[in-house]
Amino acid sequence: MSTAVPERPVGPKRPVELTAEPPGAGRGAGRGAVSPSRPAMPRGIGWSVRWIAALTVCQATLMVGLGLLITGPARHLWPLTAEDGVNEAFVRLRTGTLTTLSSVASQGGNTGTVIGVTLASCLALVLLPRLPMWRQAVFLAVAVSLQSLVFLVITVAVERHRPEVHRLDGSLPTSSYTSGHTGAATALYGGLALLALSRLRGPWRTVVACLLCVLPLLVGLARLYRGMHHPTDVMGGLVNGTLSLLIARRALLADGAVAAPPAPASTPTAGPARPVAPGRTAVVFNPTVTDEAGRDALRRVLEHHGHTAPVFVETTAEDPGGGQTARAVRDGAALVVVCGGDGTLRAAAASLAGTDVPLALVPCGTGNLLARNLGLPLAPADALDAALRGTPHRIDLGRIEGDGLPSTYFAAMAGAGLDAATMRRANANDRAKAVFGWPTYVLAVLRELRTPRTGLSVRLDGAPALRRTARMVLVGNIGTVQGGVTLLPEARADDGRLDLLVLDPRGIGGWLSALWTLLRGGTTAAREGSEGGAPVEFFTFRRADITFDTELPRELDGDPVTAGRHLTAEVAPGALTVLLPTREQ
Repeated sequence: MSTAVPERPVGPKRPVELTAEPPGAGRGAGRGAVSPSRPAMPRGIGWSVRWIAALTVCQATLMVGLGLLITGPARHLWPLTAEDGVNEAFVRLRTGTLTTLSSVASQGGNTGTVIGVTLASCLALVLLPRLPMWRQAVFLAVAVSLQSLVFLVITVAVERHRPEVHRLDGSLPTSSYTSGHTGAATALYGGLALLALSRLRGPWRTVVACLLCVLPLLVGLARLYRGMHHPTDVMGGLVNGTLSLLIARRALLADGAVAAPPAPASTPTAGPARPVAPGRTAVVFNPTVTDEAGRDALRRVLEHHGHTAPVFVETTAEDPGGGQTARAVRDGAALVVVCGGDGTLRAAAASLAGTDVPLALVPCGTGNLLARNLGLPLAPADALDAALRGTPHRIDLGRIEGDGLPSTYFAAMAGAGLDAATMRRANANDRAKAVFGWPTYVLAVLRELRTPRTGLSVRLDGAPALRRTARMVLVGNIGTVQGGVTLLPEARADDGRLDLLVLDPRGIGGWLSALWTLLRGGTTAAREGSEGGAPVEFFTFRRADITFDTELPRELDGDPVTAGRHLTAEVAPGALTVLLPTREQ
């Protein structure tokens, strides 16, 4: 039994480049507007990695060079010739009380303490605030890690004996240069001091920052007192830790981080579209995923592109973005920026559908499916900058309704069965999503694999109904989900159609076959015209009526909705205007 929709050529999934159209341009149902392009890796992450790697190499080279100078040509020059006298002076100062205090201070820079405090601080930054401070946590972890990495390189490249005095601590057979305790303490406590200055308010922030900055000095003095290092070793540790802090701060905490310097605008694709002229700009943001620092970064990007005095409007639990967007359109907004996850985007897109007001998508959620499939950078400031440098494009939306589900739009995917059960389980644990991100969905799907199959009838574009069994059906406007897994290999956001996945694996062999099919881009799956029975089937349509034999959980763009037995989905061609980066030809 076959559908009325002709079979499309089978091929591996490739990212799409959307052809620019001016606002209000008409849409056809053909697929000619789609052309392949290379997937765009988030520019901010790649730039940060390259920046850190390049400067860390320079840091290691500098520190090794100084070490070789100290142990080589300069070892007979002052002040290096006076270092032995300094170490001996500390020995003469020893008392029981000072020895105890130095032991405590030295412990502040040992490996166990540094690792423990770093882990505890990172967890606190992520778990305790209302909005997880992921950037700050990564900054602290990277600064401490860079210092340790460079320290290991130094100890291998530079050999320096410890001072010839009575030493109060045992030590590993590593070089005395540099002081690892001092370097680690500088990176850790100095990093905490920077965070205190940026996050705390009032006079206490300066006091806290100063106290934290004193700790590496105390560690260095303790190492000298205990006879473990020469003065230049301690100074080298301070320099090493400070350089690691500066590199991590520049890459991860600078304005717009994680973000690269603005790239020159590329040649636009074919079409008469032009960048959106500055006008009234509304920013609809989800406050649970967009903190004050993030909003400030977005405001700077907007002002850089001439969008002055943008109006920021929070979503609420009762209104996740639709009402705010509708009011912005009524108030004459020339551009609506949506900052949130797929749920926020869906609500805003429903209010923008059919209008000529363009949307700038700023991915701030866990899934960010539409942003991933449209090739937007995933760093918020980068995504907004790329969009404002781009041009308006028309993309499709899906319209869906069912029993207990009023007619509404979706931008990415809608599903029933295993997919919806997975979303329901993952969304039930917001803390896990905040901590682990999209891998939370992987854990959730593993726990829902035993979702029972059910019978269903599918009628596509008025053709005779198909009878199937399935564990999951998925209707998609786009094809790739978290982790880069492609579930609908031929889905395109601007092709005037929607795609349907029917998943029905049986036994271990069926699951393995289904997994292999999806990893291969669906090239071996059954498509329209088959008689069913394959672990994975794909269909394409403009309107689909799906009736299940039993009530199933359902979801729209990752948000669980009321369970039911019926879904009607149809495409709304070119319903949404989105600003997208231009591509180089």
